[in-house]
Amino acid sequence: MRKWKITELNRLTPDAFKAAGKIPLIVVLDHVRSLHNVGSVFRTSDAFLVEAVYLCGITACPPHAEIHKTALGAEDTVEWKYFEDTLQAVDCLKKNNYTVCAVEQAEGSVMLDDLCLDGNRKYAVIFGNEVKGVQQSVVDRCDLCVEIPQYGTKHSLNVSVTAGIVIRDFFKLIRVQP
Repeated sequence: MRKWKITELNRLTPDAFKAAGKIPLIVVLDHVRSLHNVGSVFRTSDAFLVEAVYLCGITACPPHAEIHKTALGAEDTVEWKYFEDTLQAVDCLKKNNYTVCAVEQAEGSVMLDDLCLDGNRKYAVIFGNEVKGVQQSVVDRCDLCVEIPQYGTKHSLNVSVTAGIVIRDFFKLIRVQP
C-alpha cells in the first residue's frame, strides 16, 4: 500500500470550497478558551463541509497565529461569526429555523448513537468551555442535548475531539453530496 501524495488528494481550492454545497450545520463554540481547540474545530468543519462556525464569549477569533497553527488555513475557508453572548447566537439560529443541540451530559440527553436527524432540517451544535461545558442558560434554550456515550473512567473528552466525533456523525446523518 502506498500513501497518497498531497498533490494526489484532489482537495478543493479555497474558492471551490466557498462555492461548494455545505451540510446544513452550524458549529457554535461557547466560551472555548484554547486557541488550539478553536483551530481544530475550524479544520474539522472544513473537512466535513460545515456551513459556519459561531464563536461566542471568550472564544478567540481569527486571524490569530495560535488558531492558524491547528486550523492550517481552514479559518480562512469556513465562514465564521462572533457573538459576545452565546444566547444571542442561539436566538439568531432559532430565528433562522435551526434545531439547536447542546453537546452536553444532561437529563434527557439523546445518545449520539441513537440520534436521528431530518435531512430537511438545519442544525446547530453547541460545544462548551473546556472546564464548565455548555452554560446551563444555553442548555435551557436548546431544543435537545446530545451526549457521546463513554465507557471508561473519565467523564469528558477534549472539546476538539468531541467536535470531531459529533461533526462527523452529523455529516453522515444529514450529508449533501459535494
